[in-house]
Amino acid sequence: MNKENFIEELKKINIDLTDEQLNMLDIYKDYLLEYNKHTNLTAIKEDNLVYLKHFYDSLTIYNYIESGKLLDIGTGAGFPGMVIAICNPNIEVTLLDSNNKKITFLENLVNKLNLKNVILVHDRAENFVQNNKETFDYVTSRAVAQLRILCEIGIPALKINGLFIAMKGNLDTELNEAKDTIDILNSKIFKEDKFLLPIENSNRENLLIIKNSSNNDIYPRSYEKIVKKPLVK
Repeated sequence: MNKENFIEELKKINIDLTDEQLNMLDIYKDYLLEYNKHTNLTAIKEDNLVYLKHFYDSLTIYNYIESGKLLDIGTGAGFPGMVIAICNPNIEVTLLDSNNKKITFLENLVNKLNLKNVILVHDRAENFVQNNKETFDYVTSRAVAQLRILCEIGIPALKINGLFIAMKGNLDTELNEAKDTIDILNSKIFKEDKFLLPIENSNRENLLIIKNSSNNDIYPRSYEKIVKKPLVK
């Protein structure tokens, strides 16, 4: 996917970026690929794949996000959170990752782009959420962990009526395993958005979950407990 393909495919999903936003994404792409030569940030090393698998893929949740605060758990090199921050100045984006090398890259990028709507946090997700419950309007995570794990970590960070967006390749098995977790966390599935990534036609799914009421203070538990003892009804 070259830049022209990227622009055209975005128009098909009702996204029309400004020249300034497109220029910022170009700076992001170039800096990512240059930085990646000495610090491992991504397995993707070609311009066309950055546009497709990082930028376009990140923006498939763009139309679900309006204004307010978004938390991106395990953001890595900034996907999807940094892309959302560039393309939607009305959202305050917190990029959370436990890998300090990736946070350092993002800090440099934020300064390079002069972004004012990005907060960077170096911490374990479950620790951060324990101290920031019911803070965010949106929580998202892209291909970081099993859905049931992501739900227990992410949903407590949401305000009531907030939206959790899990970005996955295929969720069929993980969704069955996560249904009890979603229910125990007083949430419900709002939408299963299944689609094919353009050009390569690989499977993608964005699962949207709405939080109906507050969660028990014990959530999220320690990561060890989350992994070893799934929530069951």
